[in-house]
Amino acid sequence: MLIIPQTRMPIQVFLQRIIAFSPSTISEDKRVSLADFSWNLREVNGMSANLNASKEKVILINLWATWCPPCVAEMPSLQALYDDYGDRVDFYFVSNEKSETITKFLDKHNYNFPVYQSLQSPPSVLQSNALPTTYLIDKKGTILINKTGAADWNSKKMKALLDRLLSEEN
Repeated sequence: MLIIPQTRMPIQVFLQRIIAFSPSTISEDKRVSLADFSWNLREVNGMSANLNASKEKVILINLWATWCPPCVAEMPSLQALYDDYGDRVDFYFVSNEKSETITKFLDKHNYNFPVYQSLQSPPSVLQSNALPTTYLIDKKGTILINKTGAADWNSKKMKALLDRLLSEEN
């Protein structure tokens, strides 16, 4: 079944969902901060954006692609998290695929989270060669989570962390 292209992706996505777990925070002594928030992006609808707009806010950045089984596997949990926190946390789903490819994928799965395309290299602490990679950044710019691979983002543990971060002063 894994050899046949039409069934390989669904099987890989299914297996990734089974092994996905809630992401862990980085130990305090290994955390780094995002000093430069300047990152030019373009929404899939063509509007320009910059990560600077999210300075002093809680931010979740997900680097992904439609062809990536672990990316596709974690999307339902990310959509659920966005549904619950999209008005309080700044979400950036960044893919470098064509707008048409992204839009078709979003429509097919009824996802409504904000998707961006990178117009330049991200700040150095946000650069990754692996997909998916997801960062959770607090209001001070500290990267609390740097997770590569699929995860269960809609867990009680993650929601408790977001609630704590949102209640903290800058």
